[in-house]
Amino acid sequence: LARHLEGWVGGASGITRLRHRQALTECAQALERMGEAATTELRAEELRLALRALGRVTGEVDIEEVLDIIFRDFCVGK
Repeated sequence: LARHLEGWVGGASGITRLRHRQALTECAQALERMGEAATTELRAEELRLALRALGRVTGEVDIEEVLDIIFRDFCVGK
């Protein structure tokens, strides 16, 4: 699956948005790390990170992540 995602990101797949390519790259990297993880807990964490990255493409985003980006990038409340 990770190699398939990398093919989409690197090829002429129609993925034109930089943030989508970045998220899919993050997802593929997390899946690669998951396959190499030594423990079940580490595999589960890498899978969670892959799903989170994929969620940024599909539109399923955690509200805490949105707030983190707003406060980090727009300096709200300073």
